[in-house]
Amino acid sequence: MRVLVVEDEQVLADAVAVGLRRESMAVDVVYDGDTALEHLWVNEYDVVVLDRDLPGVHGDEVARTLVKDGYPGRILMLTASDGVEDKVEGLSLGADDYLAKPFAFAELIARVHALARRATPPLPPVLERHGIALDPANHTVHRDGTEVSLTPKEFAVLQVLMRAQGTVVSAEGLLEKAWDENADPFTNVVRVTVMTLRKKLGEPAVIHTVPGAGYRL
Repeated sequence: MRVLVVEDEQVLADAVAVGLRRESMAVDVVYDGDTALEHLWVNEYDVVVLDRDLPGVHGDEVARTLVKDGYPGRILMLTASDGVEDKVEGLSLGADDYLAKPFAFAELIARVHALARRATPPLPPVLERHGIALDPANHTVHRDGTEVSLTPKEFAVLQVLMRAQGTVVSAEGLLEKAWDENADPFTNVVRVTVMTLRKKLGEPAVIHTVPGAGYRL
């Protein structure tokens, strides 16, 4: 899952990003509305955690722009305005969910996972394929009933492959979804991560390399 955090309080924004990355999400962080729109025009995010009161382009205008352009990602408004009228207004702008500050981080994580499940086509809470069961909310993976211990990045790569439902995912696609914008596009980190993931999942191998195209589970 790839998430964009748009929050002008840099300490809070960076803390949110660290917490989301611990959940195996690829996270980019920006601190104003103008930069947010630049990132959104270039990248496709599953969820946008959006503060309303932003410098530059206001968060409300960012939300309106995404809705008008039919952006596929879900919007979670994260803001200090917690009155009923504020929530109604935020949702009417096109936000899919609304969380007031201060908030419990566990609730933020749960809401981000819930928004990601509203993707098209909708995905089940637990992804299952070839005897592998991946639970994003509880951050667990089992193969044939036995738990498999994965690093956050291995978990993220497996989740991208399982969400692809048998279609091929290119190395570039994995890099885009499982790593943030600071990842080196010329690195071999995707190949190495897939190799260690294959080993941990055991035999028979379920992740297959499609020469010249990418990987398929």
